[in-house]
Amino acid sequence: MATTAEKQAMVVGIDDSEHSTYALQWILDHFFAPFASNPPFKLVIVHAKPTASSAVGLAGPGAADVLPYVDADLRKIAARVVEKAKELCLSKSVHDAVVEVVEGDARNVLCDAVEKHHASILAVGSHGYGAIKRLASFDPNPKTRSDQSKSEPNPMLLDCKRAVLGSVSDYCSHHAHCSVMIVKKPKIKH
Repeated sequence: MATTAEKQAMVVGIDDSEHSTYALQWILDHFFAPFASNPPFKLVIVHAKPTASSAVGLAGPGAADVLPYVDADLRKIAARVVEKAKELCLSKSVHDAVVEVVEGDARNVLCDAVEKHHASILAVGSHGYGAIKRLASFDPNPKTRSDQSKSEPNPMLLDCKRAVLGSVSDYCSHHAHCSVMIVKKPKIKH
């Protein structure tokens, strides 16, 4: 195996979801526990703490009064996420993981972490909502369309956009400058 100085980094994005916990456990079980004495990667665990203003999503009178409380809650959540990640690592005999909390949108934070640590792999959990869906908004009712040609879609309504389900993993798979592994928790079959 490579020495610590030569090892490529694996960044694992975590949040407070069970899917994230599963992804970290899976990564530890498959890439670190079997190589307890000399794992093939340097493990960097990153939690993106949202800003209070982005979490609240409101503006106006009184919004500024709420932000310190929201920020305090977000810091507590981040501390719990970090503690759980450290406990998981220790339970798998991984003692040299780097754990970071970075404020910002998870998509940007994870892609920036890849660059910062020169990671060769980014691993994220999947919430299992399904694939990216493309939605085309088209009003089929000619009475409500405002365009002159009733046979063509209204350009204002024909707005093909991605309803991004799993937007963090989708964004990272397109923008991270490394391989991206999306770890899905198996669904329980009845």
